[in-house]
Amino acid sequence: MAKNTGEFKGTDKYYLSPELGDIVNIALAMEKPLLLMGEAGTGKTQLAFEVARALNMPIEVARCKSTMKGEELCYTHDSVLRLYDSRFGSGETGRVVDNFDDYSIYGPIGRAFISEERCVLLLDEIDKTESDVQDNLLDVLEECEFTIREVNRTIRAKHRPFICITSNAKRELSDPFLRRCYCHYIDFPTVEQMKKIIRLHYPVVNEGVVNTAISLFYDLRDRGFEKPPASSELLDWIGALDRSGIRADKLASAKNDPKKLPFSGVLLKRAGDIKMFREGRSGSASDGYRRMRYRY
Repeated sequence: MAKNTGEFKGTDKYYLSPELGDIVNIALAMEKPLLLMGEAGTGKTQLAFEVARALNMPIEVARCKSTMKGEELCYTHDSVLRLYDSRFGSGETGRVVDNFDDYSIYGPIGRAFISEERCVLLLDEIDKTESDVQDNLLDVLEECEFTIREVNRTIRAKHRPFICITSNAKRELSDPFLRRCYCHYIDFPTVEQMKKIIRLHYPVVNEGVVNTAISLFYDLRDRGFEKPPASSELLDWIGALDRSGIRADKLASAKNDPKKLPFSGVLLKRAGDIKMFREGRSGSASDGYRRMRYRY
């Protein structure tokens, strides 16, 4: 198995806190799956892409769904197409009915395992899958191998990938699954951290606009809306403010009049939240409740 390909120190587009940097690099070195938890929009998914970019590693991505089966993440076999070819011929496709591999398609896990170089394997929003899917992946991810049951062939990873798993806590993950991972909860950025994140993406935006936008943003988060705005929404909002040339003094006027807040729909996404905001009301969820939603 390949060892660590380097140390991840963040990128020009990703702010890496010291604690997160430590867990990422030890997971890389120890070749352990890294489970990232936290609110949506805090950079869990983007981290995997930035590790791949910074360390010049290819990336395989599985966007998990509730209907997904563990086996299809490894491979699928198109038996319907094979049956069709056996009856009507494969024409000039180059497929041979007697060749099993001509009808097999590797999923993201399979592609990561057969890759000629170490890669990043992202299992995004694993909590959307059923618990039996997670259980089926336990040995696959730990042993870095799976069996193609139709031909009893074992596929072993040529190089153990850096496995990055994200969860928004839609469902609780099983204890056996958690035991096999290094786990990290990405706390929501502090004001100072958020300023650094914004500067990575918008280095020349007026400082007054940034400070005022951050103040308004954290005020919205404290109002208890059903879906409080996250870092990704703030970055989109800063981009919209910059593109529109809105000045800090005009933005500051929204502190006392919600109707003056430009592009509120960039920050708030639920219809009920937008309606409550326009009416000057706060949501019913406390900050403590929001934190509980993302705990294990």
